[in-house]
Amino acid sequence: MKKCNLILNLVIPCYNEEDALGFTKKQLDLKMKELMNKNLISNNSKVIFVNDGSKDRTWEIIKEFHESNEMYVGVNLSRNRGHQNALLAGLMYAKEHADISISMDADLQDDINVIDDMIAKYNAGADIVYGVRNSRKKDSFFKRFTAEGFYKFMNLMGVEVVFNHADCRLMSKRALEGLSNYKEVNLFLRGIVPQIGYKTDIAYYERNKRIAGKSKYPLKKMLAFALDGITSFSIKPLRMITSIGFLLLLISFVVLIYSIVMKIVGNTVSGWTFIVCSIWLIGGIQTLCLGVIGEYIGKLYNEAKQRPRYIIESILD
Repeated sequence: MKKCNLILNLVIPCYNEEDALGFTKKQLDLKMKELMNKNLISNNSKVIFVNDGSKDRTWEIIKEFHESNEMYVGVNLSRNRGHQNALLAGLMYAKEHADISISMDADLQDDINVIDDMIAKYNAGADIVYGVRNSRKKDSFFKRFTAEGFYKFMNLMGVEVVFNHADCRLMSKRALEGLSNYKEVNLFLRGIVPQIGYKTDIAYYERNKRIAGKSKYPLKKMLAFALDGITSFSIKPLRMITSIGFLLLLISFVVLIYSIVMKIVGNTVSGWTFIVCSIWLIGGIQTLCLGVIGEYIGKLYNEAKQRPRYIIESILD
């Protein structure tokens, strides 16, 4: 039987994952061997661990993996640059060495068995295959409510994202070439990838519970992530500010007419509560609007400096 020439690179960003990496390697050993034995991928396929400036033994463990098996590649960033930048660093490295790349989290909460389905959909002609959770039954009510609200709110704000898709996805070499043309510093890959185009498909899977370590996306970070995504891909908040301005202008005309009428009829000492409440309300709205505008100005400032999104300190390959 003719050997498969399809080279796969699994890209796995890591930040303080020393507790999870042992389990992760065992699962990946089995999965990569299974895929090679099924002749679905080439024997030259690799697993790329990207160390995002971890403060624990993550990089030392990755070194051990590489020394025991050359299938494991290590990319060490010079400092912590955040999940999105670490993921991009791994994908850009994989672009030069593989036909397809699949990104997953280091805790393997994304079911690795979805890889088979992704490869099948790639062979059927898809350049991008999104890994999408088929349910959130295992999540708590609060986690399910906030997570699903995140996707709905992003779409409401005009950001094109795939519902219940995080960063588990397959991308072909030409899709990664397209991704490399996006130069923005404020990275939100869930919003960038749908803009690339090409044929896409979806592979559904059931998300597992985290085996070890702590979640890197608590509510505070999820809110910051959502704000970053909205201000990177949508001007709807600015348009909302314009609408609020028109509404306040209309209200001010009504209040002006009311004040003139009260002056004419001689009833000028009234409405103290109304005035105080109006001042606080308008002041709060103005502060909020200035904050939104400030977010956009801050992004322009970061983009104008054109600083590197990441710097690679060393590579094990």
